[in-house]
Amino acid sequence: MFLQIWAQKGWEGGPWAGASWYFGDLNTSYNLGTPGASAGILARYNFNERLCMKFSVGVGKVEADDARSKNVFERARNLSFESSIVDFTTQFEFNFLPYIHGSRENYFTPYIFLGLTGFHFNPKARLGDEIYELRPLGTEGQFKGEEYYNIHGGLAFGMGMKLDLSYEWSLNFELGVRQLFTDYLDDVSTVYPDKSDLLKTRGEIAVALSDRSISIPGANDGPIGEEGRQRGNSSNNDAYAIANIALVYYFGDLRCPDYGKRKRKN
Repeated sequence: MFLQIWAQKGWEGGPWAGASWYFGDLNTSYNLGTPGASAGILARYNFNERLCMKFSVGVGKVEADDARSKNVFERARNLSFESSIVDFTTQFEFNFLPYIHGSRENYFTPYIFLGLTGFHFNPKARLGDEIYELRPLGTEGQFKGEEYYNIHGGLAFGMGMKLDLSYEWSLNFELGVRQLFTDYLDDVSTVYPDKSDLLKTRGEIAVALSDRSISIPGANDGPIGEEGRQRGNSSNNDAYAIANIALVYYFGDLRCPDYGKRKRKN
C-alpha cells in the first residue's frame, strides 16, 4: 500500500472547456439562462492517491441584463453589462476515493477543492450601436484615478469527478465557484452619483450609462436614478461559476522498483 500511494505521485495536465455564469447585483436570482463560453489549460500535481494541487489558467465571458429579471426594481433600473475574464486559480483537491491511474479498481473518484483565484475583468455596456468600457466612466461617481481595480482576487471552491480512460488519459468534470473580493465585476455596487458632477468630469456617455432607468407602469412613476438612491448592494460581493470538462494526460509513472530482485554480479 505504501508503494502504491508513493507511486501515484506525478504531474498531469491538459485543456479544458465549458461555460461560465455571473452572479451579483444584475443577477440576484441566480439565473443560469445566459452562459458564456470558457476554456483554458490545467496542470495538476498528485501528492498521493487522495491529495492533489491544481493550477489552471482560463478565459471566459460573463454577462447580465436587468431586462431579464423578475424583480420590478431591477427591470426599472435597466442596467446591463458584459465582461471577458482571465482566470488564474490554484486549488487543493481531496479525492473521496483512492484514485490511481491505470488501476482497474480505483479508476474514478468524486473530489472537492478549495483555493484562491486571481482574475482580470473589464465590464462593458452597449449604448446604441456602440460598446463602451464602464470602468473609465466612473458611473458611480468615482474620481479620476480612483476607479476600482480591474485585477482582483477571490476564493475558489467546488466539486468534480475524475474518470480514467486509460493509464495516460482521463476525463475531469468540474463545477467551481469564484467568490470574489470585489463588488464591481458588473460595474454596479453603491448609489447613483450627482449627474451634474458626472457630466462635468466624465461626459455625456458616462451619465447615460450611469442611469439607464425607465418608468414601469404600476411600479414607479418615473426613472429611479436620483442622486444617492440605491444602484447596487455593496454588502454582497459578486461571483462567477465555471463548469467544464477537461481532457487530462498523466505524465507520472505507476511502476514501482522491484526490491525483491538483486543486481547480478559481473
